[in-house]
Amino acid sequence: MVNRAIKGTFSIVGAAIGASLILVFFKRTAIDPNDNVLFTAVLLVCSCLMGATFFYISGTKVLCFLLDVLTRSEMWLQMKTSHEILAGALGLIIGLIIANLISMPIIHIPIIGIFLAIIANLMMGYLGISIGVKKKDELSESMMFFKKGIIKRTSSNNKPKILDTSVIIDGRIADICRTDFIEGPLIIPTFVLRELQHIADSSDTLKRNRGRRGLDILNIIQKELNIAVEILDKDFEEVHEVDAKLLKLAEFMNGKVITNDYNLNKVASFKGVPVLNINELANAVKPVVLPGEEMIVQVVKDGKETGQGIGYLDDGTMIVVDGGKKHMSETIDVLVTSVLQTSAGRMIFAKPKYQVERVV
Repeated sequence: MVNRAIKGTFSIVGAAIGASLILVFFKRTAIDPNDNVLFTAVLLVCSCLMGATFFYISGTKVLCFLLDVLTRSEMWLQMKTSHEILAGALGLIIGLIIANLISMPIIHIPIIGIFLAIIANLMMGYLGISIGVKKKDELSESMMFFKKGIIKRTSSNNKPKILDTSVIIDGRIADICRTDFIEGPLIIPTFVLRELQHIADSSDTLKRNRGRRGLDILNIIQKELNIAVEILDKDFEEVHEVDAKLLKLAEFMNGKVITNDYNLNKVASFKGVPVLNINELANAVKPVVLPGEEMIVQVVKDGKETGQGIGYLDDGTMIVVDGGKKHMSETIDVLVTSVLQTSAGRMIFAKPKYQVERVV
């Protein structure tokens, strides 16, 4: 029933086209249709019948062709990402605008003008879609970060901060965000989420716990903290390593990478990508200790050298106490003799206070 209705519709369209062609024929020639009404009527009837017959016969094939085109188009669209579809639609619109501007002078050409205009629209529409999909990154650069209205690339203070997997698992980023020292937006790429999920699903207990801790930290940052968070669905398929993707994303977004990975920090510095290192921040905010200052330390273990004892401050700074071995598990007063700053942190060297007073 539906097939017959479609064929009937095609027949009516074919008859209308046939009649239109005859009217155009009379208009383009010097023949007056009123001079011979019978001849005109026969031409109109014949052209309508021919058009209706042709479209009726070809209706099924045209319908199958259209359905095939629609099916292929649907499959093609399903294989594309939302960014590619939007970029293709934008390219199609621009291509059709250009095609119509081109068609305005050529559509008035007799007989072939309409066909040239149709061809121009098809070609420019196809080119627009093709170029839009291939250049999706460049086309979406200025609009992809306005989904929540939190990205402002013109402001140097509000550059997006991209979180590395290591800094998420570390957990200190949540505490830093609570202090409002870091302004948003925080960017969490989907490839980082996939890496975290892979770690959380690991058969190794330690890795599994680290991955789950990272996911918990993300939930805290997203739901409990008053800071803008963006989960970015963007990937670089030609790049396989997560660290390389982070650097490429930072370059693309003109943003900064937050990490505590020493190697990533060095590679980012080499490529000119700004990095916020949590370990460097922790070392920077530790209280300054000068030689000669007095401290209270609990000796907890032996040192590497003979007679040395090791203690720690509340922030984890190691204190090497010369002659502190005999005061194991005791809390004593010490005087700082020197401070050594290394890439791994800071070490404080000290002596028991009573030894210094005895020498004096």
